[in-house]
Amino acid sequence: MKFTIEQAEDFVASIFEKNGVLPKSARSTARALVAAEAAGQGGHGFRRIAAYISQLHVGKIDGKAMPSAKTLRPGVLCVDAGHGYAYPAIDLAIELLPAMARAQGIALGLINRSHHAGVMALTVERLAEQGLVAFMVANAPASMAPWGGIKPLYGTNPIAFAAPVADADPLVIDLALSKVARGKIMAARQKGETIPDDWALDSQGRPTTDPNEAINGTMVPAGDAKGAALALMVEVMAAGLTGGNFGFQASSLLDDTGTAPSLGHTIIAIDPDIAGNDAFATRLRLMANEIEGQENARLPGRRSQGVRKHALEHGIVMDDDILAEISKL
Repeated sequence: MKFTIEQAEDFVASIFEKNGVLPKSARSTARALVAAEAAGQGGHGFRRIAAYISQLHVGKIDGKAMPSAKTLRPGVLCVDAGHGYAYPAIDLAIELLPAMARAQGIALGLINRSHHAGVMALTVERLAEQGLVAFMVANAPASMAPWGGIKPLYGTNPIAFAAPVADADPLVIDLALSKVARGKIMAARQKGETIPDDWALDSQGRPTTDPNEAINGTMVPAGDAKGAALALMVEVMAAGLTGGNFGFQASSLLDDTGTAPSLGHTIIAIDPDIAGNDAFATRLRLMANEIEGQENARLPGRRSQGVRKHALEHGIVMDDDILAEISKL
């Protein structure tokens, strides 16, 4: 079924509302899932709906939660997601951080008792569109072993960065610290497809092409030992600073067993004019031009931005298998 972006948001929001989620939270969550789908990140889009709803029904997610914010210090904001969906808490942080960053030069946003952070490129991009430099990390349930081990301790633990570029879309970098995002394996499992043998290991530490074995095993870190070390860094920044669960303490985001994941997200917003550098976006345009001036080179984030612009103009499609799942809800 094909939808415009607005129709898709209305449809998805209605699903959450009918299952007991407060209208504002339902709209925030729907907006994030549709934006992920529109950006070509299907593993963080419509395919999350069924899991999100099933977790709601068993109390793993509180659909009545409303995020609350406290300013702990002049440049430090703490947002409590209340074991609800992450997106209302993220929206609140994005609403409050810019003014703090401009006043202090830099602002730190700590989100705790949260859930799946989704496509973080879409979060940091919102700050860059307001002229800020943004950095975000989030931890996730354990799916990756420390280098040399076979027991999952870290999540895929994404890192996202964005900065304004004069007369152009922001520069956006978003990457999971596993070789591929776990959402791609989840999507392959739902579609009954195999995966490349270098994406994940089974529970015995052997390469696998079976997404079910991969879900029960471990993800391969990007850059081998370096990726595993960065994943540990994110655990400290996202869970350590916020008081959230470490990856090995958190329940899965993919099923309805266990208690609330209670994950953490950390956002840093920087005013690039902090050092009198009012030409920051123009200078970054110079760097962007140098990158794009090389044959076959592409500025990070441009593919997803292009896909999203196409979706805004032509709409997005919800696959039949997802519609069938939703009909059961």
